[in-house]
Amino acid sequence: MSKQPAFFIPHGGGPCFFMEDSAGMWTGMARFLESLPALLPEAPKAILVVSAHWETKGFAFTGAAKPGLLYDYYGFPPHTYALTYPAPGAPSLAAHAASLLRAQGIDAFVDPDRELDHGVFIPLKVAFPDAHIPVVEMSVEQSFDPALHLAAGQALIELRDEGVMILGSGMSFHNMRAYGDPRASPGARAFDDWLTETVQSDAAERTERLSRWSEAPSARFAHPLRQEEHLLPLLVAAGSGAGKGERIYNEEVLSTALSGYRF
Repeated sequence: MSKQPAFFIPHGGGPCFFMEDSAGMWTGMARFLESLPALLPEAPKAILVVSAHWETKGFAFTGAAKPGLLYDYYGFPPHTYALTYPAPGAPSLAAHAASLLRAQGIDAFVDPDRELDHGVFIPLKVAFPDAHIPVVEMSVEQSFDPALHLAAGQALIELRDEGVMILGSGMSFHNMRAYGDPRASPGARAFDDWLTETVQSDAAERTERLSRWSEAPSARFAHPLRQEEHLLPLLVAAGSGAGKGERIYNEEVLSTALSGYRF
């Protein structure tokens, strides 16, 4: 199979793409997600999604053959709790991915009972609505150690050669108190500019810069201390890339700059 890319995507707010949106707030992001299949060399054998909404000690992978859905959002319309995404799991991929991490001395395990959270099924329902491609979810590690997440991505590089698409699902800006406040725009843009420059660097420089991401301009405004779980999927995706990355999505939503990247 052709080598698959790795992506970092914004997954929006809760089930936003499946709700009334008369102002078109989420239209641009939805169109970007819909464009993902056209960016692939061919349909992937499977999709490994690193979700910001699952934190574990050591990295975990979903091992169910038919994973259910975890509606881990609150206060939304009743119909959003009846959404379906019956994609098959891939237990063999989960076991393989965990073994690749353990071979590099990184703690990893398979969770046979974990369901797919909304950081997985919401964007995939937009991008791959037929739900035919097997899906495995990967957690972020609760230490939030950037070097560890970069190393995890590097350990998973060979999956891309095996036809597996790696998808980091989070948000490049995730300060809940700042969303919708026009005063947030300059700080959000400063971090977004730094992040894009970093992603577009060669792999060695990118790794070094991302390992110190908290020193970037407005970094702790974009991702407050101990709330950076939405950035960590990007680090895993970046770690799995050998060359320069590129920005493939950029938009201002709720007064904050948001970006998506390909590696």
